[in-house]
Amino acid sequence: MRRPRKRTGVAMSRLLASLCVALAAAPLAARAQTPEPTTEASPPALIVTIVVDQFSADLFNQYRDRFTGGLKTLADQGLVYANGYQQHAMTETCPGHATVLTGLNPARAGIPANDWIDRTTGQEVYCLAAPENTLAHGRNTDNGPVGPGQLTASTLGDWLKAVSPQSRVYAVSGKDRGAITLNGHQGDGAFWYTVGFGFTTYVEPGQAAEARLAPVADLNGRISARLQATPPSWTYSDETCRALEADWTVGGASFRATLPPQRLLIDVSPQLDELTLEAAIELLDSRELGRRGVTDMLGVSLSATDRIGHTFGNQGPEMCDQMYRLDKALGVFLDRVAQVPGGALVVLTADHGGNDFPERQSTRGFSEAKRGDPALLGRINAALREEFGLAVGPLTQGGSGVMVVGADNIALPQPLRGRIAAAAVEALRAEPTVAGAWTIEQALAAPAPAHDASPEELTLLERQRLGAVEGRSPDILLALQPGTTPGAGRAGLYVAGHGTPWNYDRRVPIIFWSPGGSGQERYLPIRTIDIAPTLARTIGLDTPEDLDGRCLDLGLFGAAPCAAAD
Repeated sequence: MRRPRKRTGVAMSRLLASLCVALAAAPLAARAQTPEPTTEASPPALIVTIVVDQFSADLFNQYRDRFTGGLKTLADQGLVYANGYQQHAMTETCPGHATVLTGLNPARAGIPANDWIDRTTGQEVYCLAAPENTLAHGRNTDNGPVGPGQLTASTLGDWLKAVSPQSRVYAVSGKDRGAITLNGHQGDGAFWYTVGFGFTTYVEPGQAAEARLAPVADLNGRISARLQATPPSWTYSDETCRALEADWTVGGASFRATLPPQRLLIDVSPQLDELTLEAAIELLDSRELGRRGVTDMLGVSLSATDRIGHTFGNQGPEMCDQMYRLDKALGVFLDRVAQVPGGALVVLTADHGGNDFPERQSTRGFSEAKRGDPALLGRINAALREEFGLAVGPLTQGGSGVMVVGADNIALPQPLRGRIAAAAVEALRAEPTVAGAWTIEQALAAPAPAHDASPEELTLLERQRLGAVEGRSPDILLALQPGTTPGAGRAGLYVAGHGTPWNYDRRVPIIFWSPGGSGQERYLPIRTIDIAPTLARTIGLDTPEDLDGRCLDLGLFGAAPCAAAD
């Protein structure tokens, strides 16, 4: 069993340097001990990785027989693993994306959550924060200056660039964390959509913003002109979705689930994915991906399903229409991918699943669906103040979980912090809405699950272990009971979420497809961490020896069978 190793920025640089040297010395082929392929290997000219944000296996299966476009093509002609898993507990966008092309669980990729608290300053840190960088569009918007440095692992794109520097690696998304995690450290460009500008990117010291934006500059001009001429709109693309219209009350406010929504935003609508796929086609064409005699990579992270799921839930007319429009837009994109002369391999998965808002779930037979106890933390804080003689409650709820802090939001000194955390865990475990609670020390000390353990059978603590990062994970790791949604919800802003260790948030589709392929259903569970080593084998790349994921035999492009050790 391998334990996570904390890697500093310097250590990461050394790791990448040594990896580049080692891989550059090796041929772009499978390991020597690998059995000879039954047919002559001919690696694909293009690898396309599509991550649909908050696209649970439940959502995929719910609409599977209604798809007529790209998702139907993938479902009918691809190798379909309907039981794929993000096997860690904190199912969020940043850690989920980080697993896909690193072959590592978040515990070893260094990304436990979308945000975490710096214990020395008390300040929240974004998962891709890079204060040394700037944003190419010249404004400090979105999540501020970002870059890949917080990701303490190399990616498939990094492995490819190490042995084939002429290969091109690009990624595009509706979110910075979707693009950057797929682009890796050595990729040629990560672009994401920002309202009022178009697709932007990060600029490192010494780089020029104009040069960094060059691959999407023409596209941005066309998008700007089009939006000025035709403001965003959202009407039904399929009338069957209209039957899901209804009135709901969340957080004391009422809203009607209908199209167009009461508050229409371009980045909380299907248009966000349509623009992202338009940008993917732009990069495919302008960068001549897959057309230059080497293997190239294109990452596409589609964010609208997540934004719509949070704002409107996933069982209303809004998500219904999103599924139809996503399917159609993916069809246009896959038709272009199919034209790559050297052949392409596409993988589609998700960074996490999601849950509908409990007010609607409870009317549909899910009796466990409810909001979390809003008084929970306050009640336990009051008990801890009395027990330890504190002036203020020591527990705060941050983006990543529960922290034990003083009045200045800075971590309390040991051993006081440890004693308070242990007492808080004991109190939390006695609460009826809590399924489990552990201190970060308990999670880090727990043995990692066996390399070949089924993701379906992991204990709650093992799931927490796979996402725990020393110095970044919260002081207390908390799991609420299944069906419990934390927070009161705000109609029109945020009604539903994810981030739990339960299968509705962990189980995602994983589909491999090559144009002209024949479909095959593969029902046994696999993990998103298995994607990177599988793609590497198909390309003919050696991988780092200590990945968490394993190679899967796809039987495509004459790739050698996976070695037993994989």
